Formats: sequence, structure tokens, C-alpha cells
Amino acid sequence: MNNLVAALHIYVDGSCEENRNVTAETPAGWGFCVVEGDTGLGRGRGEIVTEGSGSVITDEASEAFIGAEVGSNNTAELSAIAGALGWLLRQGGSSSVVIRADSQYALNIANGQWRAKKNRDLASHVRALWDEVSILRELSGEHVRAHRGHRWNERADHLAFRAMSGKEPLPLQFWKPGQR
Repeated sequence: MNNLVAALHIYVDGSCEENRNVTAETPAGWGFCVVEGDTGLGRGRGEIVTEGSGSVITDEASEAFIGAEVGSNNTAELSAIAGALGWLLRQGGSSSVVIRADSQYALNIANGQWRAKKNRDLASHVRALWDEVSILRELSGEHVRAHRGHRWNERADHLAFRAMSGKEPLPLQFWKPGQR
């Protein structure tokens, strides 16, 4: 567990329809939610500042392409971190941030502790964003257990699942944890 008392916590998640035999055509989505005043206990303390979500883009000709070769859970998780880090860079500011993910793989690729064997361009892109944000703010990552009722992790899962499905997320006031 990290000792950083962060001003912002960002929960990230990825979703893939069928995470076997993945190709560039396999649907995958990502989501993140930025929470201010979170305690990290999963009870939904704090307030959402903003949310973001989208599809994993595998088309190199697309402006939104950031290096994913296939749609997979791993590329979705990394894309979620990229989305969150991009938001931080556009937002500016210097407050500390903890990124919470249920993928240790994605966190360790993003912060440089591990090296990617596949989707190396995506991994390099995310790592560069992590380094850029780290220059401006105190940044760390924490692992959160998936599908354990943690409200904000469940919200990020909802955003990712809906993006993968091509549907708009439910507004927060109509959504319940665990609802996809």
C-alpha cells in the first residue's frame, strides 16, 4: 500500500469481449474516473471530478491510435492509463495523484517496473506519458482487487465495459456498483 496522501485518485479499467485469440478486430474498451476525497476503502467516499472512456484503437491510420496492435484486456488496461494520464496533462496542476488499477501488469508496464513483450509501441507511449506526468506531479500506482465491490473500481469497470460494447455509460445517479 502506498503512503502517499493524494489529492486525486484515478481508477482505471479495461474490458475485452473475448480475451482469447485476440486480433485487431476484437472489441475492447477502457475507462477511468477521477475522484477527489477518496479514502481508498472502496465505500464510495469522495466525488467524481470527471470520467473518460473509449474503444481500444488498433487502426494505425486513426488519429486516436496510440500503439495497440490488438483489442485485449491488457491493451484496454494500458489505454485506460493513457487516457487518465492524458487528462492529467491537459488539466494541468501539481496535486499528487494515485492511479488505482486492478491490473498489476498495466501498472508495472506504465511505471517502468516491467517491460512489455507485446504491444510495445502502446507500452512505450504509456510509459512516456507516466514519465511526463511524474515531472509535474507526485504520481504513484496502487493495485485494487477486481470485482470486489470497490465502488470507484466498479465504476471504471462499467465505463470500460460500456465502451467495449459501444454503449454510453449510465449516468452516475442511475448506476449501481456491479452494474455493467
